[in-house]
Amino acid sequence: MKRDGHQVADSPYLVPFDGSFRVKDAVTRPGKKLRDDDENREAVRDAVDKMNDVQERLHAEKRAALLVVFQAMDAAGKDGTIRAVFSGLNPAGVNVRAFGVPSEEEVSHDFLWRVWQPLPARGMIGVFNRSHYEEVLVVRVHPEFLGRQQAPRPKSLDRLWPQRYEAIREMEQHLARGGTRIVKFWLNVSRDEQRKRFLARAEEEKGHWKFKANDVRERGHWDSYMEAYEDALNATSRPWAPWYAIPADDKKYMRRAVAEIVLGTLEQIDPHYPELDAEARAEMKVALAELEKEG
Repeated sequence: MKRDGHQVADSPYLVPFDGSFRVKDAVTRPGKKLRDDDENREAVRDAVDKMNDVQERLHAEKRAALLVVFQAMDAAGKDGTIRAVFSGLNPAGVNVRAFGVPSEEEVSHDFLWRVWQPLPARGMIGVFNRSHYEEVLVVRVHPEFLGRQQAPRPKSLDRLWPQRYEAIREMEQHLARGGTRIVKFWLNVSRDEQRKRFLARAEEEKGHWKFKANDVRERGHWDSYMEAYEDALNATSRPWAPWYAIPADDKKYMRRAVAEIVLGTLEQIDPHYPELDAEARAEMKVALAELEKEG
């Protein structure tokens, strides 16, 4: 599918570019026909197999890069989805970066500074587990965090967030013009499902390390987070960097939906193995002759 000259992977979960996205209308669980666990697992395996072939050509050609961004509420399944979709690819061509609380060095720079270095080089797939969007999601819900950021004090928070959306749009468009395809996923888990997953972590000893009391406290800000997500997705879903709101209450289907969109995006890049020029072919011919002599 082409939107304004940009190819966009087709999906019912694509966040429209006209600002009409509403969180309340976004599904958190697919229809019953899409909940076959075995079928969804097989679909992920099939998509990853096909991604392997395209990734090899992307890595060889080195003319484009792919940046995949994941944002979600806690317990939505970001880690498991990244593992399921990308661990089957050549690790030499994939770089996964998780963004936590900004360091002292990071907060002493512009809010976009810390994402520049981990951006994927041409030929690479970069995966961001959380990202620059934390600065218009978590920080918007907790504007007190701005006090730690060594930046000019905003005259109005109402003006700050649109300014940050604008900066993000311009950055992502700049990257797209330079050959980086961007695809962004909001894993949309329901409040009730998140509660069940928190309880499951507490009940199983192997899940205790994931349980954080602060994650539970953050549930008290659920409505504020949903408002922040709605505004951020509407402001930054563009043909050159689309958002997809993926239903996350069914993990196996969620992984399938993500894998198929990533595969579709890679196929639209359509990389090719580089062709050898005359000089390189001549060198290969000489090297092959040397090998044959050894035999």
